[in-house]
Amino acid sequence: MPELDASSSMVQDIWVDHPRGRLFTRVWTPADTETGALPADPIVLLHDSLGCVELWRDFPAELCAATGRRVIAYDRLGFGRSDPRNDTLNLDFIADEARSYFAAVRRHYGFTGFIILGHSVGGGMAVNCAAQFPDDCKAVITIAAQAFLEDRTVEGILTAKEQFKDDKQVDRLRKYHGDKARWVLDAWTETWLAPAFSDWSLHPVLPKVNCPLLAIHGLHDEYGSTRHPELIGELSSGPAQVEIIPDTFHMPHREKPETIVTLVADFIAALP
Repeated sequence: MPELDASSSMVQDIWVDHPRGRLFTRVWTPADTETGALPADPIVLLHDSLGCVELWRDFPAELCAATGRRVIAYDRLGFGRSDPRNDTLNLDFIADEARSYFAAVRRHYGFTGFIILGHSVGGGMAVNCAAQFPDDCKAVITIAAQAFLEDRTVEGILTAKEQFKDDKQVDRLRKYHGDKARWVLDAWTETWLAPAFSDWSLHPVLPKVNCPLLAIHGLHDEYGSTRHPELIGELSSGPAQVEIIPDTFHMPHREKPETIVTLVADFIAALP
């Protein structure tokens, strides 16, 4: 049975079947939702390169409480509590997440309209979800998303790769990903540092985004300058709002949770 958490939302863990393995999902539902009635457009969260459902921490419950909407988060295949994978990520994996895995979650929950929110690489995936389902995506929100590879992005990943040579740092990942931790790390560093990935960008996808867009970015993000949210806002075809958060790095929703929840809730409340 769903449990009531501190933010007065009901929380339920649900497995979603996919041809390549099961996906772990968690849904937060406002406690005051009438029986049999659900808000039409849930907010779906897409995690970063080392993330999972658990690493969103209190953010989904706070978002649920602030917006009065269902919030759904899932572990991508190979991450968190989802089934493992042993392959190397295809260089098209950001777009493929929208076509394959997000689509499976959407079918399972049976929603048509949705709001998509992604952090870091999840932001790029969110943009692709909006482009893939233009008639159904009501809004897209990116937090610390990359729009292309710049020197700062590569340097940040190289620095992290060096730090993770210390097995104690990998142990931090094992807490959330178990035996999949090394695969998760390599899927991030080896994919993004591959020469064939150097030309990747969101440039071809962003003009296909017609819904309202909110791009949030920390001023001191170690994986990307403010040029990323600026480009996301400039190249999308719908109305765009860009918010640069001062004194903030790559985790705005953890560093300044109240600020980010308020920004997102106000943006959603103003949707047509």
